[in-house]
Amino acid sequence: SAAVSSLQRHWETCSSQPHPPGGSTVFDFSVMSYNILSQELLQDNSYLYKHCHPGFLPWEYRLPNLLAEIRHHDADILCLQEVQEDHYKNQIKPALQAAGYQCEFKKRTGLKPDGCAVIFKSSRFSLISSTPVEFFRPGDTLLDRDNVGLVLLLQPNSGAAQPDPSSSICVANTHLLYNPRRGDIKLAQLAILLAEIGRLSRFPDGSNCPVLLCGDFNSVPWSPLYRFLTIGCLKYQGMQIGLVSGQESSPRGQRFLTSPIWSQSLGISHQCLYESRQSEESSAASPTAVEGEISNLTVEDVANKASAAFKSSMIEHGLKLRSSYRHRLMPDGRPEITTCHSRTALTVDYILYSSDFTAPRSLPRGRGLQLLGRLSLVGQPELEEVNFLPNQHHSSDHLPLIASFRLQS
Repeated sequence: SAAVSSLQRHWETCSSQPHPPGGSTVFDFSVMSYNILSQELLQDNSYLYKHCHPGFLPWEYRLPNLLAEIRHHDADILCLQEVQEDHYKNQIKPALQAAGYQCEFKKRTGLKPDGCAVIFKSSRFSLISSTPVEFFRPGDTLLDRDNVGLVLLLQPNSGAAQPDPSSSICVANTHLLYNPRRGDIKLAQLAILLAEIGRLSRFPDGSNCPVLLCGDFNSVPWSPLYRFLTIGCLKYQGMQIGLVSGQESSPRGQRFLTSPIWSQSLGISHQCLYESRQSEESSAASPTAVEGEISNLTVEDVANKASAAFKSSMIEHGLKLRSSYRHRLMPDGRPEITTCHSRTALTVDYILYSSDFTAPRSLPRGRGLQLLGRLSLVGQPELEEVNFLPNQHHSSDHLPLIASFRLQS
């Protein structure tokens, strides 16, 4: 067959603000989120890649392409999914370290060899902390899958002699469960990740640092899970579990979400915060009142109060996340596609950012992440022209998402 041309993607500018008002400093940086397709998963699901020329599927062909693509885009932060541990240790990490990146990795629990990596340029950021997040909880009938996340706190190297700890950013990366009929598990996995982000991104005064949440969420734009992420609440009573992610328009399963979605023993509230944290905060506010109240209540009363709050059939979070992409192509509104093989063509990958957050009281308002631009996506006809994914030039069944941001302080 004739050589296939590569996809045409261009840079879209999202902000026309050249510079902030005097007195504030800016730090501009770019982020890539990319599911690079683990070789073992490719081989285990070979029926999805029957459309591909067999010569383009071996790892020896794909790796140089993937590395060239990453180097070409030159992003300051990389959030990669389906990173196979042996390939990471022996090839990906050494190659990216040589290009000036520092690498953090978390393998999935269980037997699958892949995981998530967050990789950043050490010239632009310093690592404050790296926290792996496991969604598998022994003995929990819902949280029995081996998906993971990784949350980093990064300090921008802004050139200031004394780095300002309040200018840090929180970068989270995950790959949620694929199964389209288990939206309940996806929401519980997300609650764990949001609780960790909440814990790690909170300043001592209760405000949060800016958050970037990247990854493969196995959920489509405007699905209930997407709306939960971007609106901050989801009323789920009576919602069909198979509709949560929107991957299937007419799901086969007929099960419905019931309240609460996840077990209270997880210690995470319906606001996706650790319970101990909330009780610490309320007791810090008024120790005597809380002690007095508890002494008059039985343990059962306290549990009933907690379960009444939990049974509101609504979940919430306070991160004020927005998507870097519009999910529709201009001018005709066709859907953008981030993943495509012989069975599917959908958007499931996202770069979400906190568009607004409460800055520490000592700082002026207006600190936060501003979206500067993004690398355009494509629609299904453009992918048909290049024989879908992976192909000669694009060596994963996902496309990389890239966005640039300004951190204002």
